Amino acid sequence: MKKYVLGIDIGTGSVKVTGVDYYGKIVAQESASYPLLHPQVGFSEQNPDDWVKATTKAIHNLLTLDKISAAEIAGISYSGQMHGLVLLNKNNEVLRPAILWDDTRTTKQCQLIEQQMAQHFIQITHNRPLEGFTLPKILWVQENEPEIWQQVKIFLLPKDYVRYQMTGQLATDYSDATGSVMLDINTQQWSSTICDQFHIPLSICPSLLHSSEIAGTISSEYAQISGLQSGTPVYAGAADNAASAVGAGLLQPQSVLSSIGTSGVVLKYEPDAQTNYQGVLQFEDHALNDAYYSMGVTLAAGDSLNWFQRTFCHHQSFAALLKEAEQSPVGANGLVFTPYLVGERAPYADAFIRGSFIGLDSSHKRADFIRSILEGIVFSFEDLMQIYQHNQHNFDTVISIGGGAQSPLWLQIQADIFNKKVASLMNEQTASLGATIIAAVGAGWYANFQDCTDVFVKTKKFYYPIADNVTKYQKLYPIYHQVYQHTRDLSFNLIQFRQQNH
Repeated sequence: MKKYVLGIDIGTGSVKVTGVDYYGKIVAQESASYPLLHPQVGFSEQNPDDWVKATTKAIHNLLTLDKISAAEIAGISYSGQMHGLVLLNKNNEVLRPAILWDDTRTTKQCQLIEQQMAQHFIQITHNRPLEGFTLPKILWVQENEPEIWQQVKIFLLPKDYVRYQMTGQLATDYSDATGSVMLDINTQQWSSTICDQFHIPLSICPSLLHSSEIAGTISSEYAQISGLQSGTPVYAGAADNAASAVGAGLLQPQSVLSSIGTSGVVLKYEPDAQTNYQGVLQFEDHALNDAYYSMGVTLAAGDSLNWFQRTFCHHQSFAALLKEAEQSPVGANGLVFTPYLVGERAPYADAFIRGSFIGLDSSHKRADFIRSILEGIVFSFEDLMQIYQHNQHNFDTVISIGGGAQSPLWLQIQADIFNKKVASLMNEQTASLGATIIAAVGAGWYANFQDCTDVFVKTKKFYYPIADNVTKYQKLYPIYHQVYQHTRDLSFNLIQFRQQNH
């Protein structure tokens, strides 16, 4: 049996290539970055060929610097940033820069979808049309770049373009397909209803594969430039959140993922395709066959702490800030922070809401501000957890990854606010680990995802709710929850004032 599988994680700022052995031990890891393009305010784009160049560089370094033998690689798979639109012409050439998940130019197109399809759209996709999704981007190109639109032969998601350049095969997987909001959740096919409504030829939709299904092999051309062995099996892979769920071992309904990065994600395994949160939470195909996940996003989770650090104490490390927060008690001496710095995605799809500190007086110290930010981010996650509880979709464990899992204080705050057991992991790079698990299952190392995650995913520590802290947070949370209702009109008026007086 060959010794290694590779997981390729196509992130927003960089690619990470991870090599693991049969026991899930990371034996090598290399990364390479690429630029973001912001040609106008609200535009976020990348050159798809930059992903390929960076991936090739990282693979070459992994083979040469880390001494991984290409002949010992059993398979390769992917995790990829979601929703990005890559358009190819009849020669499979890129027509324009990819429009990314965080691009906000498509408000008009989202409104058009709402007007023309309303509840029917939610019935088909189980999602609302949001600016981040792929379909509104396609409609924007239709309207604003008709000369480009006329040349489109196929669209792909970011990881799919990289895979195409490595194998010569065009396809996507079901988890990324649902993130386009063009897939019918009920039939697991591209929706002819949606495509017909918006004059999109079904022929531009790529063929569909399950995440661990073989999608091709390394071509001789790519083998020459990368150092990989031609004929190496390549598996379809998954959207980054689906891959992260696999890499965190989120394969059963009793667990929820809490991911605090620049943005924040609450994600839950869903066994039933009929589950429908009416678009308040996103609903997607999982990397597992015939399984799903729901997801809510806080747009400025870890970025709220980034903002505070660079604005008020740029000379201090994040570790020092988190240590300082320990000087403030539960509830930050009555200071409440709402993390709506760039609007909000869930449970409030509101581009105009803005953040706030509530309860400020002259006695508050910097430690209170820091702690209130940590608590406010977790309260925003509790808004999403409450949706599950209101729908009787119960769970008993929260798996925490990202920046929120770096600090024992922040992990304990999560346990106390959620009133649930919180687990931190030995390996928090769950997207790249999830990609290696997909490759390991695809290569036949393990019979299924559960068997593989039992070996690859390891818990570091559990944090349990402290009863006194839980009581205090249960008094504070209703106050936090009211802030949105009381500040949304003020936020809109202040944005207008700023625009008019800029």
